[in-house]
Amino acid sequence: MYRYSPFDTFSIMGAIFPIFFLLVFGIIIFTIIKGISEWSSNNKQPVLTVVAKLVTKRANTSHHHNHDNNVHSSTSTSYYATFEVESGDRMEFHISGKEYGMLVEGDIGKLTFQGTRYHGFERIGSSDEE
Repeated sequence: MYRYSPFDTFSIMGAIFPIFFLLVFGIIIFTIIKGISEWSSNNKQPVLTVVAKLVTKRANTSHHHNHDNNVHSSTSTSYYATFEVESGDRMEFHISGKEYGMLVEGDIGKLTFQGTRYHGFERIGSSDEE
């Protein structure tokens, strides 16, 4: 004779699955709302061009693995540059790989941005030339 147990595998999975589903769904919705909010906020900001110095740049490489019947692997790299303006404030922007390769730490130029959105950097010199 089978006796029901509150710790039966099916009853535990029946309780955990909806919670897990709601958690993942909530994270996805939060990420979408946050992205739309940042996009909207950037659109409301003026496009500014200021004199700035490139103080550092960095690359963030991430690896993704998929283990279906075959092993698939992919790598992606995100590039970032940190600029310092005359007031001493620093701002980090996500930039393209091409732009990353063209920039040299110590470069001084005209930084154009809108909120957290990078538009470009026009080099006018370097700190070595001073």
